[in-house]
Amino acid sequence: MDILVFTAHPDDAELTMGGTIAKLTLAGIKVGVIDLSEAQLSTRGTIELRRKEAEAASEILGIHVRENLRLHDGKLKPDEKTTSLVVSKIRQYKPNIIFGPYFNDRHPDHIGTSNIVKEAMFFSGLPKFRTSFEGKEQEAFRPHKLYYFMHAYDFEPSFLVDISSTFEMKMRSVMAYSSQFFNPKSDEPETFISQPNFLKFIEARARMYGFQIGKDYAEPFYCEEKIEFDLINQIKNYEALT
Repeated sequence: MDILVFTAHPDDAELTMGGTIAKLTLAGIKVGVIDLSEAQLSTRGTIELRRKEAEAASEILGIHVRENLRLHDGKLKPDEKTTSLVVSKIRQYKPNIIFGPYFNDRHPDHIGTSNIVKEAMFFSGLPKFRTSFEGKEQEAFRPHKLYYFMHAYDFEPSFLVDISSTFEMKMRSVMAYSSQFFNPKSDEPETFISQPNFLKFIEARARMYGFQIGKDYAEPFYCEEKIEFDLINQIKNYEALT
């Protein structure tokens, strides 16, 4: 696996970095998504429906592998069992880069997942931190980088990804979760993301970040470490456009 994305709930990956995932998979890069919970506490929809929606969204984005760890929604916090489980997934798929939720957000599960992923990123590289898969002890492995995607709370991005060519795919994957978003015919209670203006907010944010790099749409990411900038290839790309 080239990229492994860890989320708290199905639909998190689509909302936060669906355009980036689509751009990667269209380029032949293998992207996997690991949802930690089935969003059992969600106000709208059912677990069974959410599973079908996740399958449809994954197909739209070309996601190579998608798993759900079926942990307790509302109780996603680092502990020995949870961290070991995520470490095992990192060692199983050996991704070059992993993504997780930014560590400050309105939803406690997003914060908890962020902390879990950061711990797992570190411990996955320690030979004495033992995990097994299918009855065999796994070798230590640590991805090169951990990048964070943006949920409700803003941060100053480390970099932006142009998703102008895949924004439509992103929104189709988001709308695959029809149970979660605004539907005037629905009699279920309104939630933060089912408000009529929420999807407009998702588009407006993508337009804002796109404008900052001279594109139509972009998605923001943060890294706690410095990122090398390949200036030579950047210049070559500019020359190819002129």
